[in-house]
Amino acid sequence: MTLLLSHIWMLACNFGLILLQEGQGEAVDFSLMGMLRKMGWIAWCVVIILLIMSIFSIAVAVERYLTFNAARTQSREFAPKVAQALKNARIDEAISISDKYKKSHLAMVVNAGLQEFQSGDDADVDASKRALQRAEAIKVAEFRRGLSGLATIGSTAPFVGLFGTVIGIITAFQEMRNAESAGIAAIAGGISEALFTTAFGLLVAVPAVWFFNYFTNKVDNFTVEMDNSSAELIDFFVKRRGGKR
Repeated sequence: MTLLLSHIWMLACNFGLILLQEGQGEAVDFSLMGMLRKMGWIAWCVVIILLIMSIFSIAVAVERYLTFNAARTQSREFAPKVAQALKNARIDEAISISDKYKKSHLAMVVNAGLQEFQSGDDADVDASKRALQRAEAIKVAEFRRGLSGLATIGSTAPFVGLFGTVIGIITAFQEMRNAESAGIAAIAGGISEALFTTAFGLLVAVPAVWFFNYFTNKVDNFTVEMDNSSAELIDFFVKRRGGKR
């Protein structure tokens, strides 16, 4: 994909340079506003689609950042408190503490395990382990919400921009065929579409890929934390069951 985009970009640039040399110094406005004024309706549709994709990408990134930041902050407050309660074998207090931290991924997992362990008549560790696994799977799915959209935008935005680029080059050749001269002014609209849509597609795709990689790494870190908490809680349950025998 990158090689294809590079070839299209080089073709458009070389095409424009050749015509610029043959255009005998014709003044053409290739500023941002100048290019926007020369774009056709198909290019505008491409730009609008890319703009919607960019807005969605930014919205998901902001929402995920706030969610992950809240989860990290509350988990840091929750961990030492619940650890102290479990150290003193106060399960009811640990459950009460975990109920207060609704946004903490650790609190959700720990609460599910403790609830299952306390409700079992024979303190079934296996049932508690399954409850921990279910809670972790649910939380991981919640953390990944919206990330697939970022991945889709990161992979498809360059192709949307490439579609605009191809349409722009086709338009440039049509303008050159219909014009009496082959000067740069005759095909400025097509070249504007080709260059602008390519650049805009990359501008939308690159941040989306960055966001996706960043938040995926955060989810992986949260998953490790939940795995560690689940393992420690299982050890606690095993000790408790051994103490009751």
